[in-house]
Amino acid sequence: MSKALLDLRIAAGVCALSLALIPAAVGAQTKPSRTEVGGEPPQSLMWVGNSFFYYNNSMHNHYGRIAREVDAGKRYRSVSVTISGSGIDWHDLDTYLRPGLIGKYSFAAGNEVVFNKPGRQFDAVMMMDCSQCPVHPQLKDVFTEFARKNSETVRKYGARPVFFMSWAYKDKPEMTATLAEAYTVAGNANDALVVPAGIAFAKAIAKRPAIELYEADKRHPSLAGTYLAACTTYAALWKKSPVDIKYTAGLDPELAAFLRTVAWETVSEYYAK
Repeated sequence: MSKALLDLRIAAGVCALSLALIPAAVGAQTKPSRTEVGGEPPQSLMWVGNSFFYYNNSMHNHYGRIAREVDAGKRYRSVSVTISGSGIDWHDLDTYLRPGLIGKYSFAAGNEVVFNKPGRQFDAVMMMDCSQCPVHPQLKDVFTEFARKNSETVRKYGARPVFFMSWAYKDKPEMTATLAEAYTVAGNANDALVVPAGIAFAKAIAKRPAIELYEADKRHPSLAGTYLAACTTYAALWKKSPVDIKYTAGLDPELAAFLRTVAWETVSEYYAK
């Protein structure tokens, strides 16, 4: 074998090894202590965050479509409370969760208004900080403080706190590991489940580098990115594989199937003992 061919084979082997290690390298160093939301999947879920949630007709809508497909016998409600560019400290959860306000009525088929039962309206609250706040040198302490405060508020109203791990910017993939660590540490400190959406983004890109999970700004999710995050949320909250789900959000069926598989692989690996 010529030296040139040998060098080419060695280089190819190193490249393959590097690609194989990418998904492992982007996860949190700390393991999550909570691996389930606790009890049944929440039938009513409040999403508290920013534009990462509301892009593409809102992530909560896609998650809701999945939940209703899987269990058509129950009524699953999701409400998204978002402020553009907001941090975790911008939201007043005491107001959001006070009985008689948000969630007191819903719209059913035929534009019929359905008044929900008085009292607690939400089983769980999904929270995310601004896209870089948990790791920003000037804001990471605010994230830690309000992760605690908001978790306490959620529990005060009888709901379960959940943290949504956001993804790295497209041109700053190194954010993935630091965000994963920050959210996992916060989840452990507050006994809250963490949805590893950011790791799912990194895993999908490692498997298919040409996949487009971002809008042109390299931050907000494309429809494929929103769908991947919704599938990851379903897998995390339900502890079930989304692989056989039929809902595709209008994406190419093969692409949607790939994203569902990545979501399940990510959740299974992240919560593994």
